[in-house]
Amino acid sequence: MANTAQARKRARQAVNQNAHNSSLRSEFRTAIKAVRKAIESGDKAAATQVFQSSISTIDCIADKKIVHKNKAARHKSRLNAALKALA
Repeated sequence: MANTAQARKRARQAVNQNAHNSSLRSEFRTAIKAVRKAIESGDKAAATQVFQSSISTIDCIADKKIVHKNKAARHKSRLNAALKALA
């Protein structure tokens, strides 16, 4: 356990920040799953629409450094490739 007031406060803040980051990481995974599900349905127009909205979510989470920017770019690239293969 933390010994100083400053360390106790940082420990309290870390709990809240961890919960917030976990929620954003979950949102990241959900956005990816939504695009994959739309691609599997076979409707390219709907999949493109979901892809566009998911891209902004993925970028936002990468900008906050919740996931690494290269990981975000890799997922976007693979989803885009799967979307193009749908044609």
